[in-house]
Amino acid sequence: MIITTGDRPLTEVAERAERLAKQLGVPYVPRGNQSMSKLLTFCGGEEALVVLLHSVRLLRPGRPQLQFHPSMGFVRAKRILKGECDPLLEAAGMVPGDSVLDCTAGLGADALLFALHGGEHSRVTALESSLPLYALLAEGMAHYDSGISEVDAALRRINIVHSDHMDYLRKLPDHSVDIVYFDPMFREPLEDSSGISPLRPYANSDSLSPESVTEAVRAARKAVVLKEKRGSGEFSRLGFAEQLRPGTKTSYGVITIDQ
Repeated sequence: MIITTGDRPLTEVAERAERLAKQLGVPYVPRGNQSMSKLLTFCGGEEALVVLLHSVRLLRPGRPQLQFHPSMGFVRAKRILKGECDPLLEAAGMVPGDSVLDCTAGLGADALLFALHGGEHSRVTALESSLPLYALLAEGMAHYDSGISEVDAALRRINIVHSDHMDYLRKLPDHSVDIVYFDPMFREPLEDSSGISPLRPYANSDSLSPESVTEAVRAARKAVVLKEKRGSGEFSRLGFAEQLRPGTKTSYGVITIDQ
């Protein structure tokens, strides 16, 4: 992976891109007059992260570009701001101030909902094992401008960590986080949107292991939550009680922690 910018970037954007490359230990390539196709050739077939003033894009030869955007998370965030309920927050039993560990950050939509509902005193950590996705999230959440100050503030509060969730969970003390959340990539997509489909080449496609769930139960104080296809055998295989919702293709499964 390389880090670059759009053409004719502002000085502050170029400096941000250079700092990010140094932080990640990957090459920073000034855009200059080069086309993106030439830069991608320079990558040797790998990806380029393009830093822009209020956004960031991930490009890979032969693939649709992936741009940071909360997607449906933004729509759901606006509903939360109107005082409406959200099925994820209800399944998790989250109240303002709770701490949350999102073990499968993806594009950060669910982490945004947790941070927005949790408020300033909550602590939301989102893990991403894919380096390109981590870079996209870290840069995107720090600089994305949604036009809604509460949403932007919630994005800035999320702690993005580049880590495999099992490695991270093993290091947590017992009962150290209120809610642990898993949203693994479905093996067979339901109906991928234009925003989710480009995510697949970068995302970790491994199935969730019973060992990960055991570690999550040990680390959680209130609940462990799993999102999966409605009626998926993953709920019973991993010990989750599925909460069916009429008219939906996905469900949340919950393990309630009794202390």
